Amino acid sequence: MTVILPALPYAFNALEPHISASTMQVHHGKHHKSYVDKLNAAIKDTLYEDLDLNEIVIAAHAAKDTAIFNNAAQAWNHGFYWHCLTNNKDTAITGELKAAIDEAFGSEAEMAALLQEAGEKHFGSGWAWLVLDDGALKVTSMHDADTPIAMSKKMIPLLTLDVWEHAYYLDRKNERPKYLAAALANLVNWDFVSANFASAKAWQYPVS
Repeated sequence: MTVILPALPYAFNALEPHISASTMQVHHGKHHKSYVDKLNAAIKDTLYEDLDLNEIVIAAHAAKDTAIFNNAAQAWNHGFYWHCLTNNKDTAITGELKAAIDEAFGSEAEMAALLQEAGEKHFGSGWAWLVLDDGALKVTSMHDADTPIAMSKKMIPLLTLDVWEHAYYLDRKNERPKYLAAALANLVNWDFVSANFASAKAWQYPVS
């Protein structure tokens, strides 16, 4: 089974001025594509070849197959990340998700502050996450390619922000906090987050 590079769910320039078209072209067309290409080459003629990407991530993590896991998890994380962002100004936290956020964090603002802090204080490369962990909403960060779908069957990813430098360096240089603040204030696709919360099921990366 070949892992594909999914198209972005919007145009390269759709997230401007917060994330530039140049950043999106490099991030999607170079970094994400590289993970997909390296993974397809690595799984050829192996037991992983018959699995979809979600299964490869979980199996490689369990087997401590670092090279396969890193490329598979980065491909999965990036596919998920694109859907966490939107240029739709009407997306908002509502309904059951809003009630759960208020109960878990006190308010939307408190949750956003925790995500900002998780991303800012994360040392090195990785991801800031909002997850449903055994039924409880939590904010966390994970290093390098680590991903909730490999951590536990009870951990469901709802939202992620990429804090690898390639996510923001062309636009913000070393100012990761400004990238995080702009994304949280202007770009989060709360409709996608709400759908993940409502289904309590990990998003599935497309395969061909």
